[in-house]
Amino acid sequence: MKQHVTSTINNEPAEFLCEPDETLLDALRDRLNLTGTKEGCGTGDCGACSVLLDGTLVCSCLVFAAEIQGRDVTTVEGIASPEALHPVQRKLLEHAALQCGICTPGVVVAAKALIDANPDPSEEETRYWLAGNLCRCTGYDKIIRAVMDAAAEMRGAAR
Repeated sequence: MKQHVTSTINNEPAEFLCEPDETLLDALRDRLNLTGTKEGCGTGDCGACSVLLDGTLVCSCLVFAAEIQGRDVTTVEGIASPEALHPVQRKLLEHAALQCGICTPGVVVAAKALIDANPDPSEEETRYWLAGNLCRCTGYDKIIRAVMDAAAEMRGAAR
């Protein structure tokens, strides 16, 4: 029997029907047409499907869609403003820290969560925080540099 879910997704009210065993990832992509969130592994090991659930970083492939009833979800589509990219997104482009794009949405969401939690992360903290996001193309150094540069920009510091 399908379940009725009402939630806030990317600061907008959302309402949908889902199967009891349907993942948040599948509901986002198939029911709400928010296809920015990617499925890499389906087991919570790659981070490609990362979203913020009530401000906490989670793998949407490990959350049942029905669990977001009354809760707040932010996907990669909710990170940028209509006027401009988020600094993390812009710095990933500037540092050439993306290639195929499968990991990019999860990296963006995870990096935003890091900077929200710690506006001045060290390289070690940044690497630790993003360790759950696997990238097979770009390599991690460019991603780490981009995230640290975005954090510095958001603090108003020069790097």
